[in-house]
Formats: sequence, structure tokens, C-alpha cells
Amino acid sequence: MLTATRRIFSTTLQARRFSASVLVSNANTSSSSPDVTEGERNIHAKLTEKFAPSQLQVQDISGGCGSFYAITISSQAFKGLPIVKQHKLVTQTLKEEIEGIHGLQIKTIPQ
Repeated sequence: MLTATRRIFSTTLQARRFSASVLVSNANTSSSSPDVTEGERNIHAKLTEKFAPSQLQVQDISGGCGSFYAITISSQAFKGLPIVKQHKLVTQTLKEEIEGIHGLQIKTIPQ
């Protein structure tokens, strides 16, 4: 009779850390690091024009290649709307940009 032996290997997955530029603005200030990407500027400009946010942060979290962005936006436009509708407003505004990227992380904050 043969006995099967199972080996369990423990593997540790290490997260890759990327430095990413960030474009942040609020009602009083606007600051950006010198390495802000064109994609970040474009997204920031469109969202600022559409929502007049009191706070907006656009960050390329793909390591600078422009394939994944994280957005935090606070606006009166989101007041009283469910999160799904808030996010839909943002994605509709960025429809052209979304076609060329792989991922988008959105955090909306109603005022």
C-alpha cells in the first residue's frame, strides 16, 4: 500500500511598493509633486470642472504607467445620493479616460 505524503509550503507574498505622484487640491490650496503625470492632471481638471470639489486627490497607483488611479473627491454634487450613484457620476465624467486604464478606485465624500 502506498502512502501519499502532502507537503505544505508556506509562502510569503511581499507587496510591491510603488512611489506615486499625487495631485491634491482643496478650496484654499492646490499642490502637486513635480512628477505629476499627464493622466493625473487630466483627471484632476475634468473632475474640478464638473464637480467644483472642496477636496480632490488624484493618484496614479500603478507605479507611474497610468493604468490604475485612486481618486478621493468631496463635493456638494454627491449630497443625498447613494454611493453607487456618486461613483457613477464620477465614472461618467471620466468615460474617455476609463477606456484607456485598467482600474479605478473611487472614494466620494458628500458635503
